[in-house]
Amino acid sequence: MQFFSEKKIYDFMRMRFGAYFLSGFLVLGSLWLLFDRGLQYGIDFSGGTLIQLKYEQKAPIADIRAKLEAGGDFQNLSVTEFGSDDEITIRFLGSNENVETDLNSQITSFLKDTGSFEIRRVDVVGPKVGDELRNKGIMAVSVSLLAILIYLALRFEWRFAMAAIITEVHDVIITLGAISLFKIDVNLDTLAAVLTVLGYSLNDTIIIFDRIREGIKTSKKSELAPIINESVSATLSRTVLTSGLTLATVVILYFFGGSMIEGFSLSLIVGLVAGTLSSIFVASPALLWFKFSVSVYRQKELDKLKKKQEKEKMRAMYEKGSV
Repeated sequence: MQFFSEKKIYDFMRMRFGAYFLSGFLVLGSLWLLFDRGLQYGIDFSGGTLIQLKYEQKAPIADIRAKLEAGGDFQNLSVTEFGSDDEITIRFLGSNENVETDLNSQITSFLKDTGSFEIRRVDVVGPKVGDELRNKGIMAVSVSLLAILIYLALRFEWRFAMAAIITEVHDVIITLGAISLFKIDVNLDTLAAVLTVLGYSLNDTIIIFDRIREGIKTSKKSELAPIINESVSATLSRTVLTSGLTLATVVILYFFGGSMIEGFSLSLIVGLVAGTLSSIFVASPALLWFKFSVSVYRQKELDKLKKKQEKEKMRAMYEKGSV
């Protein structure tokens, strides 16, 4: 399906300066949020206990907080709405090891005067497990970036690899900035969203890089910018189709998937938009930053072709007994 004419060439490289400004603003804003506000680690990474309650009426949050603070030893207690005003989550440091009686019974006893409710979920993670999960999450993202760097350096060349890494870091920073801005709990679901953004953005970038590489070989132009314009324009319909359908699916998940996956869906929405735009306006122009030379690349490809032909010639001579 073609949304854009295959013959029309859009001058994306002329628009790159506006994209630089927007990307720079978003990246700097995200870094400011991360340093100033930081990330709100969920139970998975910080350790502690999370309890989800469902009331038959509007949950009296102030009354609930007061009774828990007065009746129990809950460190860093937090009581917040969860999707609607009749559902709440209670977070605090510590686990069942710190509680003298059964946690469900204790909460029911403390909050019996606040109304009729049911306990829907109890998640308990020890601090050592939380630290281990957080460290493994950071390691997973770091290993992913390193694997991308090695893969692209072998498949293309180091300039393509560095351009892709810049793009991936750009997308991760903006996604983390959105997570900080919207106060999304950083847990295993959020980590999965970040890794999904990395994979999706990389897929878009590789497709464009493949087309650029083919354009360098087949185009008569000697400048890189017009070749990039041709390559990105040729893949534009594919990019709009795949990104649009994926984004539509994630938006539906965000609005109708329930509060359990709101953070996951919102992180994906921001990451998908950032990844799609960066594959066009960050990854490709980055080749210009690194002074990628079309003539040098063509000469290298020509040398490789000559070596391959010489090897095939020597092999044919060997098989015929001429060598």
